[in-house]
Amino acid sequence: MRIDILTLFPEMFAPIKESILKRGAESGKLEINIINIRDYSKDKHKKCDDYTFGGGPGMLMMPQPIYDAITSIDGYKDARKIYLSPKGKIFNQKMASELSKNNHIILLCGHYEGVDQRVIDLLIDEEISVGDYVLTGGELPAMIIVDAVSRLIPGVLGGELSAEIETFSDGLLEYPQYTKPREFMGLEVPEVLLSGNHQKIDEWRKQKSLELTKNNRPDLLDKNN
Repeated sequence: MRIDILTLFPEMFAPIKESILKRGAESGKLEINIINIRDYSKDKHKKCDDYTFGGGPGMLMMPQPIYDAITSIDGYKDARKIYLSPKGKIFNQKMASELSKNNHIILLCGHYEGVDQRVIDLLIDEEISVGDYVLTGGELPAMIIVDAVSRLIPGVLGGELSAEIETFSDGLLEYPQYTKPREFMGLEVPEVLLSGNHQKIDEWRKQKSLELTKNNRPDLLDKNN
């Protein structure tokens, strides 16, 4: 998969060079490109924002630098073009799975009061939000999406089964997990996990997933019904 990220602050993306994303890039399964929108500004000071027509607080990102940045990307017409916006659809595991099936994704990070609507109308396929709260810009949401999507690309995570059984993969929260030592600070690993009876272990895990989901995210159970 190829992911192009358009941003005013490319230095914020240092984390994508670490951990699983780094391994994905080194294996050739994943290509991530950071594009500085300011490089496409025709203003001599590389200005990319201005006041909004009709008045109102804050500044708005201008259409020209964004338009030129996106259309300069090889294959942009066939790519899935996404604007990270609090007005978008809420991102979830199902959406991550759908995005992971794309060969090419372009992520546009907004800033200030957002971007000129004409950019959205001309180029953007969909708007995505990572939650019902407001952030300074789209850089952190972009990193969340890149991380969630990349781990679902075959060969990136290293063990596809790990991705299949994680939280939200079956609509439930993940069950509690334990490792050595068997006893820690007076708390012991549940006996069923030491029994070697895989049927009983699977039943226990399913029950714990249901209990956690009911207590912490009952809305997930409503969605599955």
